[in-house]
Amino acid sequence: MTVHPPQRGFPPDEYRARVERAQAMMASRGLRGLLLLTEPEVRYFTGFLTQFWQSPTRPWFVVVPLCGEPVAVIPAIGNEAMARTWIRDIRTWPAPTPDDEGLTLLAETIGETLKPGPVGLPMGPETSLRMPLMDFRRLEDMLTEWPIVDDGGIVRALRVIKSEAEIAKVRFVCRQVSGVFESLPERLHMGMSDIEAFRTFKIACLEAGVDDVSYLVGAAGEGGYGDIISPPAGRALQDGDVLIFDTGCVFDGYFCDFDRNYAIGTTDERAMRAHETVWAATEAGLAVARPGAMARDVWRAMQDVLVAGGALGNDVGRMGHGLGMQLTEWPSNMESDHTVLAENMILTLEPGMTFAPGRVMVHEENIVIRDGAPELLSRRAPSSMPMIS
Repeated sequence: MTVHPPQRGFPPDEYRARVERAQAMMASRGLRGLLLLTEPEVRYFTGFLTQFWQSPTRPWFVVVPLCGEPVAVIPAIGNEAMARTWIRDIRTWPAPTPDDEGLTLLAETIGETLKPGPVGLPMGPETSLRMPLMDFRRLEDMLTEWPIVDDGGIVRALRVIKSEAEIAKVRFVCRQVSGVFESLPERLHMGMSDIEAFRTFKIACLEAGVDDVSYLVGAAGEGGYGDIISPPAGRALQDGDVLIFDTGCVFDGYFCDFDRNYAIGTTDERAMRAHETVWAATEAGLAVARPGAMARDVWRAMQDVLVAGGALGNDVGRMGHGLGMQLTEWPSNMESDHTVLAENMILTLEPGMTFAPGRVMVHEENIVIRDGAPELLSRRAPSSMPMIS
């Protein structure tokens, strides 16, 4: 059955609603506006989607005032792309100009659009500055009447709850990649190199309709693997290996993030049992991932299954996280995270265990929190590892 991709982008009303929610939160916190500097923050409020962010040479700024529409202050090279969004007030400078990389123009814009008072900038966990620190200090000196302060989690609180249109994009990329994972036993074979296996996977995902395979790591090792964040090394897949692919593919700027494990020929019984254990741990996470539960509750449910299954430990530090415009977002499924789950949060469930010295097993699914049982966005993996011969 052909699955048609959702419509790209969002209607202007969705962006306006995001801005209005932000403005209501700004008013309650006494902020005059928001200053946005990073790709997901700028894109969330504008729809500005480009891979040009991979170049660190030029900064990009968006000002969200307490009243009215956002203002983009950007390098002139991005004017045409930004003009295709719903943003109408676009101010540019001929970047790169290291002596004044948009600072004067930004300060003038803030002075024109915001009344004197504090300006919020996301400063909490999983945020970054994305402009030279020296320039940021210069900007603070220029904005004596507009002190830059922590936004108090406004942007994070908005982004963690997805619209149905956002969920549709993640659902689509999850389903397409699920199909590729299910086809791998027919595409891969013993004796091929892990480099060739990774390349085959990437091509299959692109042919399935994803825009990019932005993240792909994994490993293969006899009886299991010990490293799950490295690129392929050129090693041939051998009888007795366990192979893992962990991928973050993208559709229209939204990620999936899940993995699958495969037995190469005849695999160690301990590895097979470990896979069944992490699969069962995911089931436990699914059972408690409900509105009102905390991220730590999801972690605890999975951790209890892993301990009962003989886990020797887990060095990852968490068992899943938020997902959406970034590969990993807030919150984290870990013991110290008291984030309360709410409808339309997208999460990964990612239990992992050390099942033998130097050998780990990790399993991951993508879900959206609903009123009742969560919706699986990735198609559920089988409890037993598929075999590649």
